[in-house]
Amino acid sequence: MTSSPELSSVHGHEPKIIIDAAYYDRLEKIAYGAQQRFPSVAARLLQEIDRGLIVSSEKMPADVVNIGSEVTYRDDISGNDHTVTLVLPAEANISEGRVSVLTPVGAALIGLSEGASIDWETNAGERRQLTIIRVARVAAVHPVTA
Repeated sequence: MTSSPELSSVHGHEPKIIIDAAYYDRLEKIAYGAQQRFPSVAARLLQEIDRGLIVSSEKMPADVVNIGSEVTYRDDISGNDHTVTLVLPAEANISEGRVSVLTPVGAALIGLSEGASIDWETNAGERRQLTIIRVARVAAVHPVTA
C-alpha cells in the first residue's frame, strides 16, 4: 500500500490502530458519504479504518481511541496538549471539546493507542504531528445513533 503525503505518519510508518467492530460499518458509511464534500478527510478515515485491526467491543483496549473516548494528545509541533472527546459528526461541537471523526484530527486520532504518534494535515494544508498522551472512556456511545 502506498500513502499520499497527507496520509503518511511518523518515521515513515503507520502506527498500529484498533477499530471497534461495533463502529466499523458506521465509520465506513460516514467516510463514503463524505467523499464529495471532504475528499481528503474521507480518504484518511477510510485508510485508517481499512488498515486497522477490527476487534469486538468487549476486546477493545481501554487505552485505544474510540468513538466516545476522551483523548489528551500533544501537538508535537507546538508542544501544546489538547483534550477532546471523539464523536460521530452529528454530535460534534468544538466549543464543548467534541471533535468529529470526520475532521482531519479526528480521523488521525481514531484507533490510536496511548503513546502512539502520527502525522496529519489540517484543512489549511499545514502538516502537524500528534502523540496520544491519555485515553479515557467518558460516555457510552451507541453505534446505531447519529
